[in-house]
Order: sequence, then structure tokens, then C-alpha cells
Amino acid sequence: MDYKYINQLLERYWKGETTLEEEEILRAFFSQKDVPVELQPYQTLFCYMQDETKKDVLGEDFDEKVLSKTEGPRTVKARVITMHQRLMPLFKAAAIVAILLTLGNAAQVPFREADKPAANTTGLKSVKGASVAMGLDTAVIDSVQQSNVVPTSPTPAGTILK
Repeated sequence: MDYKYINQLLERYWKGETTLEEEEILRAFFSQKDVPVELQPYQTLFCYMQDETKKDVLGEDFDEKVLSKTEGPRTVKARVITMHQRLMPLFKAAAIVAILLTLGNAAQVPFREADKPAANTTGLKSVKGASVAMGLDTAVIDSVQQSNVVPTSPTPAGTILK
């Protein structure tokens, strides 16, 4: 028997030029039990495709199972975010920058004071940490100047004026 048409269909099948109807003809031909010996290597390919499509079919209850698992009660966890909450990271970043700048400036103060020479232009003894009003008679003179009274003579520190 001559299987010329089947051989032509196989050639077109390998080139990818067959239609769906022609492929169905090939599947029907190779699903028979009496296949010529020269075409038997192709029989497993076409039978495999038929057998696997039958085995891989999902059950009829598959859709129901999937939908029952996905369509459960949904709880929406929506919450209102205020402007204060949205800007909180920005506030925190600004506070960190302010702290770092403050600490940086405070760390530089001892270096600035060490670089400055001590300027003593008034001739008064400079005491570190003491008030300016604590020198000689400056407390008396300052209080007199504020009261618009002209002192006649300077008084020693610690004396009370009447």
C-alpha cells in the first residue's frame, strides 16, 4: 500500500505548513494499530500528544475549588493618613540635621577660643569666667552712671555708698 499522502503531510508538518485539519488527519492515522514499519517512529509522537491531552485535563470541580479559595471574605484595611503622619519622616530628618549642626558648632568652640589671642586693652586684670562688673570699682561706677550721679572719688570695692 502506498502512503504517499501521509508522507507529504509529514513533510509539511515538519516545515510547519500544515493546517489544523491536516494535523488531525495525521493524529487519526497514527492512532490506528496497523501503521507501516517506516512510519512507526512517528506513531509515538502523535499518540503521545493525544494521550497527554487526555491525561492533563483538569477536573470539572477545579474551577469551583479555585474560586472558593480566592473568593473568600475580604477585609479591607484602609486607614486615613493625616498630613502630620505624612510629614513625620521629614520632621525627624530636620531634627537630626539640627542636632548634628548644633553638635558640630559646639565641638568647634574650644578650637576657636584657643586660636584667639587674649586682648587686654583696658589694663584690667582679665579673669576667665568672672563677670565684667566684678573688676576693681567698675560695679560702683556702673551703678553711678546709670543713676546719673557724678562720683566725687572712687570708693574701694565692697563699701556701700549712702
